[in-house]
Amino acid sequence: MFGIADYGAFVAAIVLFLAIPGPGNLALVTSTAKGGIRGGLAATLGVIAGDQVLMWLAVAGVAAMLAAYPPAFHAVQWLGAGYLAWLGFKMLRARSGDAPILNIRPRHYFRQALMITLLNPKAIVFYMAFFPLFVDPARHQGLKTFGVMALTIAVLTFLYGLGATFLTYKLSERLRANPRISTTLQKLAGVFLIGFGVKLAISR
Repeated sequence: MFGIADYGAFVAAIVLFLAIPGPGNLALVTSTAKGGIRGGLAATLGVIAGDQVLMWLAVAGVAAMLAAYPPAFHAVQWLGAGYLAWLGFKMLRARSGDAPILNIRPRHYFRQALMITLLNPKAIVFYMAFFPLFVDPARHQGLKTFGVMALTIAVLTFLYGLGATFLTYKLSERLRANPRISTTLQKLAGVFLIGFGVKLAISR
């Protein structure tokens, strides 16, 4: 289909990739808890934008560059790990009444999710290594094939983000009434972000 080796398997792989717990999912949940549905949707668009950048970079040959020069990937890996750990540290140090780590204005949520996606080695590995496996060289149709793949990824990510946003929003409504629970969850999110950062830094 459009030069994609197995479209059904491609869709299944994207859904599985989205469902795996990681920084991207944490960004969606945190953005929704802080900024409501607008924040969650803005973060979803940020994730989509990051995915599209990584995918088209793979199309442009960045995968070959990273394969030929591994230090480039390790540099991105360390940068992403440091960024996540920095966010987590800020969340741990935040006190009740402080300005939120993630600003309520949706444009900040978009930027936050975009940066987390671009610096997430899990996403980089997927688009630079796993994604090309679904391209059928015999039936490849150039930009049309990549365009269909990009659109599929964007639609699936939007639907997933929409579902995660509404589910998180419903749950967060019950938590906003208790500031102590909200503070505890923020610190827990900080611990997870630091954990993600450490894990990404040592997974070389």
